[in-house]
Amino acid sequence: MGTVVERLRKYESPTPSKWREEAEWRRANRSWLRRSQAIAMKLLDKRDEMNWTQQQVAEKLGCTQQYVSRIQRGKENLSLEMLSKIEDSLDIKIFDL
Repeated sequence: MGTVVERLRKYESPTPSKWREEAEWRRANRSWLRRSQAIAMKLLDKRDEMNWTQQQVAEKLGCTQQYVSRIQRGKENLSLEMLSKIEDSLDIKIFDL
């Protein structure tokens, strides 16, 4: 019977983990990720209110359904142009200027 470490080694993944890099990236980008997630929630609320699909939102914004999906996951670094399109096209308040 081997040690605990030896027994655990047989379950070790052959590919290295990237958890540290991902955690450091999230920490470095925490500010815009929070804002992006808040925008995603507003977009999801609007979709629910209007009973729209991602495709319908994409058509309103002039982008692809895949891009809307990325926005909704809250991980898309949105440009000012797209933020303005979201506000104007979907009547969502993002900026408080």
